[in-house]
Amino acid sequence: MKTMKKFAALMMLLCALMICTIPALAANESGSDSNVTETVSVTAGSNDNDVTSAKAMGSGVMIGIACLGGALAMGIAVGKSSEAMARQPEATSQIRTTMMMGLVFIETVIIYALIVAILIIFVL
Repeated sequence: MKTMKKFAALMMLLCALMICTIPALAANESGSDSNVTETVSVTAGSNDNDVTSAKAMGSGVMIGIACLGGALAMGIAVGKSSEAMARQPEATSQIRTTMMMGLVFIETVIIYALIVAILIIFVL
């Protein structure tokens, strides 16, 4: 039952994130077109805008998923290490050291995702 509530909360969060991207998709709409030549020039230039917005949205989704996974992993790691420290107070220093190393490794994955997103937006 507890995992079902977590899954439902995760799905609600993902739905909220998708709803937040709707204005980014609608921002590509042009205003009123007065003649055909203006329409042709808008559509010819919008190809670059489409690629740029697709890169930005893809990078945003990638960072969002990486941060969500990292935050969940960090929360689980800290929770489990707190439980372990409560059960065995004499091993607190070893548990804390192991927890901090684990958090560092989890954070490096998020930083790698950020670097890849920056490369996608500015280099590719």
